[in-house]
Amino acid sequence: MRPELGEFSSIVCFKAIVTGAEEALGEKAAMITLIAAGRHRGKQLAEQLGIVGKGTSHADLVPLLQKALGKDGTRLCIIDKIEQVDATIKVYCRETICSAGEPEGSPRKLTFTLGAIQGVIEQVMGERLRGKQTESVLRGSTHDVIEFEVLG
Repeated sequence: MRPELGEFSSIVCFKAIVTGAEEALGEKAAMITLIAAGRHRGKQLAEQLGIVGKGTSHADLVPLLQKALGKDGTRLCIIDKIEQVDATIKVYCRETICSAGEPEGSPRKLTFTLGAIQGVIEQVMGERLRGKQTESVLRGSTHDVIEFEVLG
């Protein structure tokens, strides 16, 4: 890594990447790209944590992700809870990098954050998932909530 600056950058720079990608590619293509980049990062993280294919329970996964992605890790977000209801996995996040600095009522959706969490969970479960954001702190919720369902 960088000897003086270390491994972290600012939210301002991350947001510039997001808006620049949206301007260059269009909103939908940028969203697909950022989710894919997040999934790639999530897969790397699962390997680093040694949880690929382990079927780690949601309860055991939360503290691992809190440490890796929260204030003692990369500071991507704080994950408070992961629950499964039938075939749907719900992840409750706050202070996500994707929502940071956005005005109240903003239509901004989680992209990189959604992808990163998806990548980890896919690696743990060994199954491909489809994710969507169902609640947002920008639109009155206490958490950014992502729901995942297993594909095919």
